[in-house]
Amino acid sequence: MKKIVAFLGAFIIIVFTGQLAQSQEKLTLTLQDSIRLALSQNPFHLASEEKVEGAKHKLREAASSFFPSLNAQGVHTLDEKLFELEMPSLIPGQPPRRIALDFTKDYQFSLSFSLPLFTSGRLTSNFKQAKYSLLSAEEAVRQSEHDTVFNTKKAFYGVLLAKELVKVAEEAVDVAEKHYKRVKNLYEVGMASKFDLLRSEVQVANLKPQLIRAHNNLKVAELGLKTILGLDLSQPIEIKGELKYQPIEPDLEACLTKALKNRPELLQLQYQKQIAGEMVKMIRASNLPSLAVAGTYNIWADKFNFKEKNWQSYYSVNLVLTVPLFNGFATSARIAQSKAAIRELELNRKGLEETIRFEVRRAILNLKEAKESLLSQEKNVEQAQESLRIAELNYSEGLATTLDVSSAQAALSQAKINYSQALYDYVVASAQLERAIATDIINTKDNL
Repeated sequence: MKKIVAFLGAFIIIVFTGQLAQSQEKLTLTLQDSIRLALSQNPFHLASEEKVEGAKHKLREAASSFFPSLNAQGVHTLDEKLFELEMPSLIPGQPPRRIALDFTKDYQFSLSFSLPLFTSGRLTSNFKQAKYSLLSAEEAVRQSEHDTVFNTKKAFYGVLLAKELVKVAEEAVDVAEKHYKRVKNLYEVGMASKFDLLRSEVQVANLKPQLIRAHNNLKVAELGLKTILGLDLSQPIEIKGELKYQPIEPDLEACLTKALKNRPELLQLQYQKQIAGEMVKMIRASNLPSLAVAGTYNIWADKFNFKEKNWQSYYSVNLVLTVPLFNGFATSARIAQSKAAIRELELNRKGLEETIRFEVRRAILNLKEAKESLLSQEKNVEQAQESLRIAELNYSEGLATTLDVSSAQAALSQAKINYSQALYDYVVASAQLERAIATDIINTKDNL
């Protein structure tokens, strides 16, 4: 028995360890994989999709107003009090007679219905409001898709930049260590001074904190990406891709036209304005006559026994005409509120259009700036590499100092950092332009 228990315990430990190891397997992600995950797991984006579901049911609720309503009701009365009627006796000298009358019905059942026939357009306006609310919610989802895709791209590119900066820091430490070994060898044979040796050693020590900082920045960037993707923060990930320069020449007028046509925020305001317009119609209709048909069928008895013929019943069908006469000017006040809301939405639309024009122009300017910076930094890296090569060669021949080599190393590292940063700025500016004009270059669900 002990052997069996020990075997089962070992088996459980092995299975659990295997599952734990499997759950901690590194997840390799491309940019397209990241966008898919973000659109399927990001809680803020999923919340916007739930608003669409709510708007769909709101539309169903509005449509139900056109159908008849049917209600049933049952009442059991527990009050058994009788109404006593005292009648004087017709025979002189005799006491008055008391008659007990039972006006309570112990069991009552009713079935009623109502159907609106004419509401002066009130129900139609309510239905249209629900319809425009659904369309507005769908545009909100599209806006969320664009925002989520842009945030994912920016975070993904941020991880790639952090990886490049780690690589630059590692190369800087490696170059400094090689130079330190070279100086040490020269010092041991009397061809380098103690000052050169100490300075090269200090240079290595100064670069290591930068490497530690670069590794930490990479971890932070990965955490940011995992947050956007809706992943567990303890899930290891491996980013597959690289920052690439893909030259584009955007046309300002074409971008502005596309942005003002496609931005979901503008379409949301358009639908909200239509909702406010239907609200005005509905308020006006509430001050007009309405016509409905209603009916009821009632049965009642003193005893709950369907076998006995003690049930009584009646039914009625009514045509109900309602004509509002006066409500203290509430209708005009509500109409004024809705018209003010329409004017507010129109002003918001104008302000949003100006904001969109600004965002498009800013994105294009950022793109041009990043492109110019990228091209200049690319040449600067080549010059810094050549400068370091010459400085190391001159030092070996006694024509340069350790300070010259250290300066050349620092210049090369800074040039590489500037180049990577310019490349990151360029791809982010490109994604920012796509977001500004609401482009679907990367289709959110179908083309990934």
